[in-house]
Amino acid sequence: MGSMTIQEALLVALKQAVTVLPQDVVNALQEARERETSSMGAAQLDAILENVAIARDGSIPMCQDTGIQTFFVEAGVNSPFLKDLRHWIGEAMIQATATVPLRPNTVDPFTGKNPGDNSGRFMPLIHWELVDGDDVLISILPKGGGSENMSALKMLAPGVGMKGIKRAVVEHIVSCRGWPCPPTILGVGIGGGADIAMKLGKKAVLREIGSRNAVPEAAELERELLELVNMTGVGPMGVGGETTCLAVHVEYAHRHPASLPLGILVQCWADRRARVRLNADGIAEVISR
Repeated sequence: MGSMTIQEALLVALKQAVTVLPQDVVNALQEARERETSSMGAAQLDAILENVAIARDGSIPMCQDTGIQTFFVEAGVNSPFLKDLRHWIGEAMIQATATVPLRPNTVDPFTGKNPGDNSGRFMPLIHWELVDGDDVLISILPKGGGSENMSALKMLAPGVGMKGIKRAVVEHIVSCRGWPCPPTILGVGIGGGADIAMKLGKKAVLREIGSRNAVPEAAELERELLELVNMTGVGPMGVGGETTCLAVHVEYAHRHPASLPLGILVQCWADRRARVRLNADGIAEVISR
């Protein structure tokens, strides 16, 4: 897509994120349909793929829950726009709520009041990371409430090791059944502290299906977890079948010797995401997801 202002690019990306499923996710769903042996599971995948096509062709949200708009910002320390980014992101989200439209999903936990434009305390939710250079990369992750409710933090005893991590993930996914709208994408965050593990898990969901962690041990864990989760037979939408999960992405951080945090971030089949790059001359573009 051609260059544009950051405000224009953010609006385009916010709409794209909720109306056009990334091609890697579509491919994974199609492959799941081809190998599905359960008639009920196959019917669910057919319905999902039809839903994806209707949303894309009609330029309408693929799910009524357009989620909490979560932004991961990798900001070059030499960018001249750092002080403006939070404002631009917030304004774009408010405009997108009215024009896409996005469902207003932010509610005050004490009063229940909804501002009606997805704004609010700490909203939009922005995760900041300073990087070298003068470019800014903004990744958009609309996270629906149903799948978010199925995410979990497990504070494991360090002695359980990788075997314990595998057991915890599989047991959790079995307990979720069809609630997170499988086939899911799992982001698994290991180590750090409780907050870091959950953030790593959510960031892992942004990765393209088919990618692997660059660390061999983490890549092997991704492969094993995907195989184990799909052996559970939960299947598409929980009705049984071959594919419970489309991908498992693992990210990790060093941990305290007495602590083994495990963040399990569950994303529904609608693994919605989009990215915007802003360079130092103020030109922005929506880039491949």
